[in-house]
Amino acid sequence: MIDAAILPLVKHAIDRPARALVARGISADQITIVGFGIGLIGVLLLWIGLFWVALVCLALNRLADGLDGAVARLTTPSDRGAFLDIALDFMFYGLFPLGFALHDPGENALPAAVLICSFIGTGSSFLAFSIIAEKRGITSDAYPTKGIYYLGGLTEGTETIALFVAMCLFPVAFPWFAYAFAALCAITTLTRWVAGWRMFG
Repeated sequence: MIDAAILPLVKHAIDRPARALVARGISADQITIVGFGIGLIGVLLLWIGLFWVALVCLALNRLADGLDGAVARLTTPSDRGAFLDIALDFMFYGLFPLGFALHDPGENALPAAVLICSFIGTGSSFLAFSIIAEKRGITSDAYPTKGIYYLGGLTEGTETIALFVAMCLFPVAFPWFAYAFAALCAITTLTRWVAGWRMFG
């Protein structure tokens, strides 16, 4: 919902670090892969209950997600890089709630499953829309730097990361966070279905 407003601020903040990485010969794909690896460590930390350390891994993962795009724009953006970025992002979003489910299956397994299911709805509608938009040559003025058509909604990247931060800070409230956000994701999915139905009719 607020990604379009946040992204220019993030782009400005990470421009200098991105230039430093380019000067050292570090590629965007390397940053993407390392960031995903840090995210996986964060999921394992959630499993064993080290929520504050997992929060640090979450922050580093998201920093890498911003830096890889900035480095790509300063060098040579590639289809492979765009694919890798979005594929690993979606995987990380699904794995993060799983860490809480593994930590306390009795309390967290069902809400984690509901949340991950809602992510499938938002993710599949997002990707399906972008595929057809690309086929028709439709571009997004709100997200001109994205490698694919970026369809917004009520629950975008910023809101999802805020959710994960709240879960790390208040892990006992995970079920409530999961169910509430899943409901918002359902609304996002429905609005994307409607947008696709109308635009591609």
